[in-house]
Amino acid sequence: MEEMYKRLREMLRVDIIDLEFDGEKIIVYVPRDQVRIAVGTGGAAVKAVELVLGRKIEVRAR
Repeated sequence: MEEMYKRLREMLRVDIIDLEFDGEKIIVYVPRDQVRIAVGTGGAAVKAVELVLGRKIEVRAR
């Protein structure tokens, strides 16, 4: 799990508060002011991470 935190933090370039695993989906909780950075323009950052990890990513604010 720690490895997943590190990897997601590097790829999304945001602080990660928590992770949840829901089947093939990873729910990533980030600070409210960093959601736009994590998602990227038009969802580009999330799509890139999904391609690398082979799992769906959902970004939520906390």
